[in-house]
Amino acid sequence: MKLQQLRYLCEIAKQGLNLSKAAKSLHTSQPGISKQTQLLEEELGVDIFVRNGKRIVKITPPGEAILKIAGKIIQDTENLRRVSQEFTQEAGGTLTIATTHTQARYVLPTVIKRFTACYPKVKLILRQGSPTQISALVTSGEADIAIATEAIESFHELVMLPCYEWNRCIIVPPAHPLLKLKKLTLEAISQYPIITYDFAFTGRSKINQAFESRGLSPNVVLTAIDSDVIKTYVELGLGIGILAKMAFDPKRDKHLRSMDASHLFEPSTTRIGISRNNYLRNYIFDFIEMFAPHLDKTTVNAALQEHI
Repeated sequence: MKLQQLRYLCEIAKQGLNLSKAAKSLHTSQPGISKQTQLLEEELGVDIFVRNGKRIVKITPPGEAILKIAGKIIQDTENLRRVSQEFTQEAGGTLTIATTHTQARYVLPTVIKRFTACYPKVKLILRQGSPTQISALVTSGEADIAIATEAIESFHELVMLPCYEWNRCIIVPPAHPLLKLKKLTLEAISQYPIITYDFAFTGRSKINQAFESRGLSPNVVLTAIDSDVIKTYVELGLGIGILAKMAFDPKRDKHLRSMDASHLFEPSTTRIGISRNNYLRNYIFDFIEMFAPHLDKTTVNAALQEHI
């Protein structure tokens, strides 16, 4: 049994049982992966995959158990490498952060600037996607931490650590009728076309819940995953925007006006997601504390131990 064979198994599963994609991802040949997989099955005496000709169509019950163990072995191998680097390359390494556009664009820049000043030899990689996508990146070992608001709690392999609460604002063009109201209401907002986040992003469920609780059906004419896209179409007059408050900057967004909407919607909580199976380098603990000062190394380790 070879470690390489276990990597092949895990990659085949990750690529939806597509051998050609697995081979491409691992920079090897499809026949090579197929042969090594079959050799491992012969050694173990069980079929890991169900095949239809040369095509893999399903994972067998023993294959599911084997894949789970193989994944843990691969993760532990990576952890061994990280332990070694902690003592041989103390100041260097890589930190991969999976996050949403809003976090990457409006929250992380100041943290990253501070972090890179402290750790100039650490290579930073930002991977953007939906909360579900970025959580999956951490559980698969492709990212070290996830930073998001929605969906992250559905990944049981992750320990979720609350960082901060935030709410929303309504953005409109200058001289919009809503600006004349003494008190902003959901009823007033629902009279206009609305541009806001896609369902999978940035607290959209809180927005839906607020309107539903008042029996209102807002006219959402456009959804986007990017705060800047929302602002662009509001500026064009396509509708009013419901935006994360952190994403509006009066100095940059001079052609728009913002109204606080925190009294209309329940606050959302941004969390950091960490795999309980990953070994964390010291600089990762430091990054987490820079992002959320209450999450020091002792607190994070305690949370990880609690979920073992």
